[in-house]
Amino acid sequence: MQISLNITETIQECLVSMMSESAAGYIAMVIIALIYLGIFSVAGLFLVLLERRVAAWFQLRIGPNRVGFQGLLQTMADALKLVSKELTGTDRADKFLYNLAPYFVIISALMALGLIPFTKEFQAFDINIGIFFLIAVSSIGVIGILLGGWASNNKFALIGAMRSGVQTISYELSVGLSLLTMILLTGSLQLSEIVELQKSGWLIVQGHIPAIIAFMIYMIAGTAETNRAPFDMVEAESELGAGFHTEYSGMKFAYFFLAEFINMFLIAAIATTVFFGAWLSPFGITESIPWLGVLWFLVKTLLLVFLMMWFRWTFPRLRVDQLLTLEWKYLLPINLVNIVVMAFIVWQNLIILI
Repeated sequence: MQISLNITETIQECLVSMMSESAAGYIAMVIIALIYLGIFSVAGLFLVLLERRVAAWFQLRIGPNRVGFQGLLQTMADALKLVSKELTGTDRADKFLYNLAPYFVIISALMALGLIPFTKEFQAFDINIGIFFLIAVSSIGVIGILLGGWASNNKFALIGAMRSGVQTISYELSVGLSLLTMILLTGSLQLSEIVELQKSGWLIVQGHIPAIIAFMIYMIAGTAETNRAPFDMVEAESELGAGFHTEYSGMKFAYFFLAEFINMFLIAAIATTVFFGAWLSPFGITESIPWLGVLWFLVKTLLLVFLMMWFRWTFPRLRVDQLLTLEWKYLLPINLVNIVVMAFIVWQNLIILI
């Protein structure tokens, strides 16, 4: 059920008055794609700057402070440098797959971003299988990593790619099961409906202890799925150089680099939507002031992004065996028990209502 007109339908309705419905549909999709590409780029640059600031804060350093006021334009300068760099590669690489790999990573992140409800109206793509679609699309990114590592014809890149495949497939189970725990509580996969159900209280409160456990597991598994420290065995610099993107340079390297930060934002945004009411204020509904809803969404999401950065600059890197032991011996069994407990709570609530 569509609760309200989202940004896609609003733009399409404006265009229908000037052209045919089919042409308006295509042009609306192009406009939405350009809007989200802009959001994608700006968010990526901001998150890179935030990462460097947070790292400096944890390490008692100053951080970027040369380009622009207080170093605010440092990431813009870095982006311009990457765009101007020569695209190098190796003669032994599989050229077609080597060039294709970065686009898998960047497109999967962009498709997932379209489902995120920044406000009630600012959501490009709202479908009744929203969470299922998010999990499916986010899984495509690992194909790009595997292709990049294999097609580079470099042993360090291949080892990094294989580690990524094992790590992503393992931790996707915990991400999916933790979200499934909340789906049991809401009875819906549609993100807009999940947000509507939180007008009487965030799901992390409504779901009691199982919801808190699901959130904790989701954040740990989400951090691992984005290949960030302390789960960055994919890019273990002391062992593999740059890992799967060792042979990439310039803009192709920037795609991998940018996708990592956007995926981190997506993990935090999904957690904000499912556990913390998305754009809903903790003090009441923000429907009357749309920009306030965006502000609340970004504040909650950036706090979770900061938490993921805190992980990176606090904990040491795990070994591969420790990484897989954490998932298969601890997170997965806890998740399965947690789902049963949540199902029991939902069943008890249904009995009380009857």
